[in-house]
Amino acid sequence: MKKLIITRHGKSSWEFDVRDHDRPLIQKGIDDAHTIGNALKELNTSPDLILSSTAARALQTATIITEYIDYQLKKLKLTRDLYTFNWNEQLKVLKDLDNDIDTCMIVSHNHGLTDLAGIIGSERFSNIPTTGVVIIEFPVDDWSQINKGNTTFHLFPKNIQ
Repeated sequence: MKKLIITRHGKSSWEFDVRDHDRPLIQKGIDDAHTIGNALKELNTSPDLILSSTAARALQTATIITEYIDYQLKKLKLTRDLYTFNWNEQLKVLKDLDNDIDTCMIVSHNHGLTDLAGIIGSERFSNIPTTGVVIIEFPVDDWSQINKGNTTFHLFPKNIQ
């Protein structure tokens, strides 16, 4: 069985004079990442691998979450391929994962993540909000075979606060 934890990066700002890739989280994004990290800790979430987009806002989100789920920051992997807004490109990253990994968390971007969750999961979402998490389980042992799984959990910051 393979488990995917889809995580959208936290709320970021357009106010800084930086390119999109370098936009940092705003305080709400930081606070929400702490809230979601704590909620994942309560679930005993323990990914074998966390893959993050190279965008600053995604990396910041992933870094904060690792503090709560007892994941060694040095194991966090950045991949430019997740700096995409296309679900098909996000799915390709997943299908290329090593099969020794049973649970993977990805931290990436919308609209790709909302589309990805709806296409490969059993539940559709109109929008996965910033710092939203969706967990999907697949009854396969090979990441290349993930097509349609069962959405077992979702959590959005507004449902906690």
